[in-house]
Amino acid sequence: MPWWGWAIVAVVVGLAELQLPGSYLIWIALGAALTAGLCAAHPVGLEWQLATFALAAAACCVAGYFVYRRGGHLPVHAMPLNDRTMSMVGARGVVCAGIVNGEGKVRLGDSIWIAEGPNLDEGSPVIVRSVRGTRVVVSAAASAPIPTTPTISIVESGK
Repeated sequence: MPWWGWAIVAVVVGLAELQLPGSYLIWIALGAALTAGLCAAHPVGLEWQLATFALAAAACCVAGYFVYRRGGHLPVHAMPLNDRTMSMVGARGVVCAGIVNGEGKVRLGDSIWIAEGPNLDEGSPVIVRSVRGTRVVVSAAASAPIPTTPTISIVESGK
């Protein structure tokens, strides 16, 4: 098989990775590209080409495993795209059912959540410290109360 045959295989498998993302085909394509480079530099028989491809693809897949393993961890401060609970930490809200004996309800945006925290009266401002399942852990916020309903002010313009 000529070296350009391996180059075509590398391109086709690389394009297949674009259609099937996350299938690790890019590492096999890299193995085919390495085989094409070796065959271009040193023409060898088909048996050696297949052996070279098998070893190169296996080595690239192992290297890919370590690349994906290292890159898969997000820093603690990074907010995962679809994890709503992580985006709630630090959010401000207001107590809508007084927190008594460590349990009550708070309004965060347009949602009401079961809350754990210190005893607080209805209308007290809170800040979310963490999330435990479907409960938010809150503490008292040191700012003015957050309005529970939006207010609209109409300004008349003088003509």
